[in-house]
Amino acid sequence: MPRNVAVLVGSLRRESFSRKLAHALASVAPESLRLTIVEIGALALYDQDAEADAPQSWRTFRDEVGGAEALLFVTPEYNRSVPGVLKNAIDVGSRPYGQSVWNGKPGAVLSNSPGAIGGFGANHHLRQSLVFLNVPVLQMPEAYVGGAAGLFDANGQLQKDDVRDFLRTFMTAFAAWVEVVLRT
Repeated sequence: MPRNVAVLVGSLRRESFSRKLAHALASVAPESLRLTIVEIGALALYDQDAEADAPQSWRTFRDEVGGAEALLFVTPEYNRSVPGVLKNAIDVGSRPYGQSVWNGKPGAVLSNSPGAIGGFGANHHLRQSLVFLNVPVLQMPEAYVGGAAGLFDANGQLQKDDVRDFLRTFMTAFAAWVEVVLRT
């Protein structure tokens, strides 16, 4: 039976490179993984004062991520860090204290950018948060996808075989990582 993987896309734009990469990852994922994008755009901003009567968007998000066995983050880089919407999702999922939906779930990070660095800063900032949240993150291969603007055709389909091969290698390693973490 395939493992349920919650995919968090760090960009809200419908035609974002991150969303296109998330779909490309799903297309090359081993059969042992079932990827589902968990939408984060409608999440109310985290405010601890609202926790007593948590917004429905928080409850739905927490249920969706809580039901996943593993986590895959696909994000652009904004100002050398993660987009605010993704940070908000991380905060919403980590609360109330002691009830984090992230705890102990194997994860992986793929960052991207139109530039050559591939979202290196966002990737590493996200990893810092995930360490604190007790998400064991796949270490290798690291996934920084540069030149994202030139990867897709007009229909959003990945056009670069070398990138597709890398994504397949990444997802194969992630599937193995998920099994290692969940068996312990």
